[in-house]
Amino acid sequence: MRPSHSAPLWLRVLACFVGSVLSTVFAFILFSALDALRAGQGLFLFGPVWDPRAGRFGIAAMIHASFLLALSSLGAGWLLSLGCCCMLRGAAPRPAARFLMGILRFMTAVPTVVYGFTATFVLVPVIRSALGGTGFCWLAAASMLALQGVPTMTLVMDGAMRSRSAETALTASALGMTPLQHLARVAIPGSRRALLTAAVLGFGRALGDTLLPTMLAGNAVQFARSPLDSMRSLTAHIGLVLSSDMGGGEHLSLLLAGGLLLIGSVCVSLLARSLGGRESS
Repeated sequence: MRPSHSAPLWLRVLACFVGSVLSTVFAFILFSALDALRAGQGLFLFGPVWDPRAGRFGIAAMIHASFLLALSSLGAGWLLSLGCCCMLRGAAPRPAARFLMGILRFMTAVPTVVYGFTATFVLVPVIRSALGGTGFCWLAAASMLALQGVPTMTLVMDGAMRSRSAETALTASALGMTPLQHLARVAIPGSRRALLTAAVLGFGRALGDTLLPTMLAGNAVQFARSPLDSMRSLTAHIGLVLSSDMGGGEHLSLLLAGGLLLIGSVCVSLLARSLGGRESS
């Protein structure tokens, strides 16, 4: 008898159920966002001015803040993660590498609120005294978002480089490569897809985080022009609106913000899959 390669019936039913639930949630968010656009007179909600007293509920500044925070934290966090991964893969002595791995694994278990409180009582006063301003700003939020994403991105990179190094270690040794040369010329270039995946995970986590932007970014609805300016992200806006208002223009802006966050996450995932496919082909 030939073995059957089809999935068990219960597994297919479970997959269909989970897919249906997720599709329902996505559809609800998207239709709610479209309804908000209709009720909010179309592009009026995309305006640059947020003034509830005047009946103006534009969220352009929040869209700008969300992507600015995500991109800036990704740039810093991804480079730091790559450096940590290189240390784990041979750029640092083994005791230091083991200690770093222990720290990274511990950081994955630290709740987000701990990062926020630590930054509130340590990082924010340092920024306030050294650079001026209130300290609750783009720089504080981006720094902690970058730090929070480092463990996940580092572990993704390390897993791929570990596998690539095991596959090519004998060949590199036969060619006379040192461990660092092997890392720089073989392991890192051969792990480009994992590096991209780590970047997508870091960007998605920074874009979707609510607590750190709410606690550290200042929540001022404005276009930040310097790292010391306050801002309000879409996720922070959703949290603040849900805790204070469930009707009117604020509620419409909340629905639109949720739809935009969903669309942004889907687009980033599709782009990552497309780039990964091109690299592997």
